[in-house]
Amino acid sequence: MNTAVQWITWFVLGYFVLLNLGYLALNLLSMGSLYRGLQEKVLDELPQVFTGLDPAISLLVPAYNEEASMADSLRSMLQLAYSNFEIIVINDGSKDGTLDVLKREFELEVFPEAVNERLPTQPVRAYYRSRLHANLRVIDKDNGGKADSLNAGINLSRHNLFCGVDADSILERDSLQRVVKPFLRDPTVVATGGTVRVANGCVIEGGFMTQVNLPSNPWALFQVVEYLRAFLFGRLGWSRLNAMLIISGAFGLFRKDVVIAAGGYRVKTIGEDMELVVRIHRHLRAQGTPYRIEFVPDPVCWTEAPEDLQTLRNQRIRWQRGLSESLSGHAGLMFSRRGGAPGWLAYPFMVAFEWLGPIVELGGYVFMAVAYALGAISWEAFAVFLFVAVGLGILLSVSGLLLEEMAFHLYPRMGQLALLALVIVAENLGYRQINSWWRLVGLYRWATQREAKWGEMKRKGLKART
Repeated sequence: MNTAVQWITWFVLGYFVLLNLGYLALNLLSMGSLYRGLQEKVLDELPQVFTGLDPAISLLVPAYNEEASMADSLRSMLQLAYSNFEIIVINDGSKDGTLDVLKREFELEVFPEAVNERLPTQPVRAYYRSRLHANLRVIDKDNGGKADSLNAGINLSRHNLFCGVDADSILERDSLQRVVKPFLRDPTVVATGGTVRVANGCVIEGGFMTQVNLPSNPWALFQVVEYLRAFLFGRLGWSRLNAMLIISGAFGLFRKDVVIAAGGYRVKTIGEDMELVVRIHRHLRAQGTPYRIEFVPDPVCWTEAPEDLQTLRNQRIRWQRGLSESLSGHAGLMFSRRGGAPGWLAYPFMVAFEWLGPIVELGGYVFMAVAYALGAISWEAFAVFLFVAVGLGILLSVSGLLLEEMAFHLYPRMGQLALLALVIVAENLGYRQINSWWRLVGLYRWATQREAKWGEMKRKGLKART
């Protein structure tokens, strides 16, 4: 090999080794957290008593063209086992029958509200309340995107803890009990995030998950494995270090006063969930305020994943652009004097392996394949690359599946575990590379400042029985 090829080869190999070592470290941190969580879970089996002193929570549900799943999602939220909560649905100028479904299913009536508009939003057309449920209110507003909808919900909310929930999500009955626990344990906690799972293929009865199945659609199957890996040894590992930079927009609990002080959700970004969390880190660390942002590993939220290639592609492009906006907009956090673990560990890791990762990963695959085909590198060097890039990726995904099986046992049948194992292998032999290409497209669109939109998702609606 000439010197240039040799250096590039070592760089590519080193990059993939560091990538997998980083995820392995997060995996080990996650194991410790899950072990402690399993010990605490024994207490959860005891009868739960509501003291009336549980902190009140406002559930904010942005909805844009969600008529397929809106009613079931709301029914599950209304039956949550929690003593004091309200639900605010924000209809963000839907073009379908979302508002009509809400009016019909929950008997809405127009109701004048006195609103403290601490965050600017698009004009509100009307406020509604339900005749059936005293804790359900609806905002009908002009379209402004998800961030704008959440800001409108914050303005109307009555409580200092608010929880953003996607309209296509199904919550476990004890979701709020679990996600609020860190706030009860530690007064410095300002935000918590829950686990999100793929609901495709599952059965819903009365607004709740009654039967956990794997989806038959291959694209949704790949996402089951992705979600297991991302939450169980991604966010859980970073949470141990108080360095979690992402709380899923599908299920996250925040202190309202902290969010308002940080400026609320930023409407000119696609990744409003991550951008807010990174901004909170930067804001509180600059002030020297003690705080914690924690991840709750229990499977508390189920969501419908895309099942067609085009929708999945658009989603991943949007996610990568949102990641780019969040990181580039808060570069001052990285290696800052008060940056701590978020600025010195999580931020550089996200830049190197999530933000710029698609360039190195796809470039590495192309370079190694071409170099081997031209005889510039040996078979041994190419085999080492395949082991590091593909083999270790499979092993890490398998470890994520084992963590899920030990901690939650959601997929008890051997046939389900065997299918997931096969999906893990297939994922690393094509799907992850396609995903890297989509991420690269998202990175390019961010760099060229292509017009960004919240986007629409084709939904079939979750399989429900009443």
